[in-house]
Amino acid sequence: MKKIIFILATIIIFTACSKVVFTGRRQVKLLSSNEITAMAATNYSQFMTDNKKSTNTSYTRMLTTVGNKMKIAVEAYLKKHGKADMIDNLKWEFNVVENNQVNAWAMPGGKIVFYSGIMPVCKDERGVAVVMGHEIAHVIAQHGNERMSQQMIAQYGGASLSALMQSQPEATQNIYNTAFALGSQYGAILPFSRLHEKEADKIGQNIMAMAGYDPAYAVDFWNKMNEMSSGNAPMEFMSTHPSYTTRIEVLTENIEPARKFMKK
Repeated sequence: MKKIIFILATIIIFTACSKVVFTGRRQVKLLSSNEITAMAATNYSQFMTDNKKSTNTSYTRMLTTVGNKMKIAVEAYLKKHGKADMIDNLKWEFNVVENNQVNAWAMPGGKIVFYSGIMPVCKDERGVAVVMGHEIAHVIAQHGNERMSQQMIAQYGGASLSALMQSQPEATQNIYNTAFALGSQYGAILPFSRLHEKEADKIGQNIMAMAGYDPAYAVDFWNKMNEMSSGNAPMEFMSTHPSYTTRIEVLTENIEPARKFMKK
């Protein structure tokens, strides 16, 4: 039985492969864009109902300004490179939520949330652009679809989302929670997530440049984050995020390639 599941999973992996925008890396996506954006919209709506939006107009204005610049830039890039079909499922929303955590996240379809705790760290549009570029990169690279697909193959041999939702709705929600870090899990799948983070850093720098922000500032931003952590960041092998040292190295190497995306 295990051998059959393995064979089926292998067939699915080869037939469901596509390439990540910007990097060309091959990825497996079992879910349709409609399926995953609909699921994300439901979870996002519930999150926004359960959490309070920030009343700090300076924060919300800055987030909206940067978000719109990047949205326009990345959609223009997708159209230019024959990916206009991806735009159909992008229903962008940029919100600041009252929460002291220094954090931000994105869901498929362009639902992006910054916690109020990260805004003083960002300070200005440049800082917001570093974080925003990274989160938009997750959306554009469809990392959420890839993560859920990996989980579905590992647990159910690649069963369709619609079938799982009907037969095992709780299990389906758990897969979503894990894929979007709404739960926590250590194991063999974590290196994929670190790969996603590094990929999002580089793509995020490209998007920064397209929107008119110097991608070199991403290095300054993460150097500052490193100083703020005072050595309290988790060890890299126990985190889905790269260590600050690794992240800064990747971003430094990508400054000049990213600058090629800046408008002349």
